Amino acid sequence: MKSIPFILIAIRFILAPVIILLSYLSGSESRSVILTLMYTGLITDIFDGIIARKAGVSSEKLRRLDSQVDLVFWLSLGFAAYFLNPALIKDEWRSIVIIFIMEALCYIISWMKFGKETCTHAWLSKLWGLSLLLAFTFLIGFQNAGWAFNLTVILGFISHLDVILIILILPKWQYDVPSSYHAWKIRNGKQRKKSVFFN
Repeated sequence: MKSIPFILIAIRFILAPVIILLSYLSGSESRSVILTLMYTGLITDIFDGIIARKAGVSSEKLRRLDSQVDLVFWLSLGFAAYFLNPALIKDEWRSIVIIFIMEALCYIISWMKFGKETCTHAWLSKLWGLSLLLAFTFLIGFQNAGWAFNLTVILGFISHLDVILIILILPKWQYDVPSSYHAWKIRNGKQRKKSVFFN
């Protein structure tokens, strides 16, 4: 039971290069397979945290590993979306650059303040992850950006802003902080009771 979260994270890590290779080598023929792998990755992401908390192994090491593998996994889908729809992605390059800048700022600010990467697993970030799933479903499955992509960009900006506020508010580095509001409570000495299903 205690090793299952690590196995689920490893599966997601292995899926990343497979997704990139499929999209690059097989092109349009791989769309349905890539979507299946994407949803498989989402399932592993949902259950690794739940099982870890239930098994009592939700440590800093595990949560940091989970965050970094999440980044690799979603980047692989970004590359896949580009290989399959280069014109669509190029048309939206400004929005994509904004998200990359916000992501970089989260890491830079966290390293400058704490000497570690961010690992908040905030609720808005989870919501953004679901919007990414929707956007990639449209991009990869239907060759369409539209409202799903715009929603992802908006939620991406807001969720990254929330993470930056969490980092700035926290008095010391901490993982699994649901929101900037919770960070403010922590700063004022109020710790939150964690549940099995949410960090």
